[in-house]
Amino acid sequence: QVQVVESGGGLVQTGGSLRLSCTNSGSHSATAWFRQAPGKEREGVSYITRSGSSIVYGDFVKDRFTMSRDDVTNTVYLQMNNLEPEDTATYYCAVRTRFDGYWRTSSEFGVWGQGTQVTVSS
Repeated sequence: QVQVVESGGGLVQTGGSLRLSCTNSGSHSATAWFRQAPGKEREGVSYITRSGSSIVYGDFVKDRFTMSRDDVTNTVYLQMNNLEPEDTATYYCAVRTRFDGYWRTSSEFGVWGQGTQVTVSS
């Protein structure tokens, strides 16, 4: 069974940077980063297709985040720069198992990591 494990969260000040990692135990997969803040709905941050030829981002990213994948280690990264307090959330890596709808729909993803906490102080 495919598993994904995230790492790299932490506490940073406004304007700081973090790099999240997500290692997939299976083969190359369409993968997304989601985040969920307390009291808010889970939202899609970024998404990479199985081939790696396309990467898309949520509107709120505003060129601050960069998603990438190392095909040798099958690890997906999320480089986050210029972090803001509003970015504080638990970040999840997820593997897409359904292709019925839009990538931002969490129900499209059947494999989830345990999450990693990102806290941005003002």
